[in-house]
Amino acid sequence: MPDLFPAAASNVPLAERFRPTALDQMVGQRHLVGAGKPLRLAFDAGTPHSMILWGPPGVGKTTLARLMASSFDAEFVALSAVFSGVKDIRDAMQQAESAQQRGRHTILFVDEVHRFNKAQQDAFLPYVERGTVTFIGATTENPSFEVNSALLSRAAVYVLKSLTDDELGELLDRAAAEALSDIEIEPEARVRLIGYADGDARRLLNVVETLGTALRAAHFPDNRRVASADFLQQTLASDMRRFDKGGDAFYDQISALHKSVRGSNPDAALYWLLRMLDGGADPLYLGRRIVRMAIEDIGLADPRAHDIALSACATYERLGSPEGELALANAVIYLAIAAKSNAAYNAYNAARAFVAKDASRPVPEHLRNAPTKLMKALGYGAAYRYAHDEAEGYAAGENYLPDGMPAPNWYQPVPRGLEKKIAEKLAHLRQLDRQATRDKD
Repeated sequence: MPDLFPAAASNVPLAERFRPTALDQMVGQRHLVGAGKPLRLAFDAGTPHSMILWGPPGVGKTTLARLMASSFDAEFVALSAVFSGVKDIRDAMQQAESAQQRGRHTILFVDEVHRFNKAQQDAFLPYVERGTVTFIGATTENPSFEVNSALLSRAAVYVLKSLTDDELGELLDRAAAEALSDIEIEPEARVRLIGYADGDARRLLNVVETLGTALRAAHFPDNRRVASADFLQQTLASDMRRFDKGGDAFYDQISALHKSVRGSNPDAALYWLLRMLDGGADPLYLGRRIVRMAIEDIGLADPRAHDIALSACATYERLGSPEGELALANAVIYLAIAAKSNAAYNAYNAARAFVAKDASRPVPEHLRNAPTKLMKALGYGAAYRYAHDEAEGYAAGENYLPDGMPAPNWYQPVPRGLEKKIAEKLAHLRQLDRQATRDKD
């Protein structure tokens, strides 16, 4: 078996020295590279195909592209959409055409492909279609939204997953044997290292390298270098989870928070709130989303939820952290246990859709304002019934919609919380309307 970690210059980062040189050396992604799995079959067949590798940082996207070039004995050309422009794309294509003339195929790897604009992505299409290059794009964002449909249709999409704790533990043991052989890692420190990596192999290897440097520079009275949990905490500038505030992870966690509140699970809602706060999300942004949850999923079943959500935002604005974050937590817990109704939300959407496509119906004359003599002479407001002067404060049988418009019945209260009482009241008022209609007849 080839050396898993070949000797390299000491100035080469540990993560680069540990980059696998064979598919069997990869840690993680067994759903793609395990026996009988899609990428394993492609490697075994020796037939390259264009693909998009979608997954979080540090899970092997670049490694897979390099391994494919090595396995298929192809030229490897890499571009980063962060640093490359039109000239770099043109130079890469010229390089691929030159290789083709020499009888060599080219694997073109584009990292962060979602950062290229539509025109830049379109520039690859002719070369992909002619077979000049096999295109491999890597992205942390959903390719359905970030990669042009024309390019997407010519590439298979493979989803890479964050490494599990067991997989990170395996990688940590290998890295420790290579880079920390003179250092003892305490069990709690090992757990924290894996947690800090948060599914990211590159992040784990980088912190192992940093830890080794710090330990060798530190003074230990008995010359016994021990990586303790306390030392690890002091070494790391901050124990922040991997969190892309503009990427899929951000919106996935917002979705999980919202759905946990909607599902009336306060523990899950609290977990996702704290995950996002721990990851650096703007607390006031979370506050705005919490207000939306109160409006959309609780509505009139418990109007206090709206007030509590707004109050939590105001508290954070006034007090900041940590008191303000506790107010957000209180709001999330309350919303999770509150009675749920989307009746008002559904009614709003239905009414909005109707108004958007309906004609501009005139206001009935009895509902019009009549501030002038002319308007009064025209009959504006003449037949209006003042509800406060009617029995039960309700003008039974009165019509408040435009003439000829049937009752849409958009608002349908649910039998939960305050809306149960609202439903009972509306049912009573409708009964009064029916009785008034019979009396007229």
